[in-house]
Amino acid sequence: MSRSIITTELAPAAIGPYSQAVRAGNTVYFSGQIPLDPVTAALVDGDITVQTRRVFDNLTAVAQAAGGSLAQVVRVGIYVTDLANFAAVNAVMAEYFHPPYPARSTIEVSGLPKAAQVEVDAVMVLS
Repeated sequence: MSRSIITTELAPAAIGPYSQAVRAGNTVYFSGQIPLDPVTAALVDGDITVQTRRVFDNLTAVAQAAGGSLAQVVRVGIYVTDLANFAAVNAVMAEYFHPPYPARSTIEVSGLPKAAQVEVDAVMVLS
């Protein structure tokens, strides 16, 4: 099966040895996005709501670069540094996704790159 690398300047460049996303067949695997501004590569200022919106904006840009949209995402993995932010992250996710929702896990972690409060990865299936 062939693989193609997905990149866009509308989302932050990878900060390590990985791609923004990889397409294998009809499936696109997104690397985790943290709330980096795609222009400055700096962590956005703001609370968990601001950071989560930036993450989903970044994921939207990568989905579009792959020829899809968040409506085609089948799985989301959310990593937060404080599960007390669960409700705020849910509220933002509801702005970007509509039923039927993708499968999802939410996991509290001890830390994220650049001291981000949230990171999200995803899997998208293109038809």
